[in-house]
Amino acid sequence: MSKDRLEAFSDGVIAILITIMVLELRTPHGTTWAALREDLPVLLAYVLSFVYIGIYWNNHHHMLAAVSRVSGMALWANQHLLFWLSLIPVATAWMSQNHFPPIPVAAYGVVLLAASLAYSILQAVLLRIEDDSSVLAAAIGTDVKGRASPLMYGLGIGLSFANRWLGHRRLHRRSAHVAHTGPARRTRAYRSA
Repeated sequence: MSKDRLEAFSDGVIAILITIMVLELRTPHGTTWAALREDLPVLLAYVLSFVYIGIYWNNHHHMLAAVSRVSGMALWANQHLLFWLSLIPVATAWMSQNHFPPIPVAAYGVVLLAASLAYSILQAVLLRIEDDSSVLAAAIGTDVKGRASPLMYGLGIGLSFANRWLGHRRLHRRSAHVAHTGPARRTRAYRSA
């Protein structure tokens, strides 16, 4: 089966995903740097997601360039990858518009983890179609980055909750410190916090 339709469809979906993400950005209210600073977290989340989608697009392009044909299973594996990539704009908006709370940040990590696993599945399916001496097999090699990515995403998901736990611990220590100081010192402690 020809790979051209698969590549064209994937390119179209990825272009739509980037368009959806850019349409989620809002124009800053005001004309100062301070107005832009208020929207900076949303803009930085957009940049991060744009980079992720760009990496997938580049890797997908190079992977398909290295194969001679695809199978029905490869079509479904590709759809699986595109499904998870299609959730990146939703996860990005949920995370950034709510100021990065643990659950949306973890959900963003889960989407990235699932996309990474889906990419690995597509790669394995394509390797099965080609033989061991194929261009794709030579290009992938040992794929240390591909194997380490899911572990890093899992660590990131865990750290999204650790940040909240550390924040509560700091707040608890600060409250305990203020409770042990006198009335005059409490005001200074709150100002310095």
